[in-house]
Amino acid sequence: MLGMLFNDKECKELDYVLRKELDEMLFDLSDQRLDLEVRNAIASRYKTVFRMYARFAPQKELSKYARNSKLTQLKQ
Repeated sequence: MLGMLFNDKECKELDYVLRKELDEMLFDLSDQRLDLEVRNAIASRYKTVFRMYARFAPQKELSKYARNSKLTQLKQ
């Protein structure tokens, strides 16, 4: 396990970067033109970034990015 110390400005920047990355991946996952393999790779990366974001995000913000895996499997 690794640990990192951030000041307030760095925490806000990390929060912003992770939210933008999650937004982009959600957009890509909704694009039906992408190959199934590509969407699966994005979904795997999404889980990792979401877990990073979940470590410090408020519950209200976190719920915006939660995905229902059963529904997403049905769409594929």
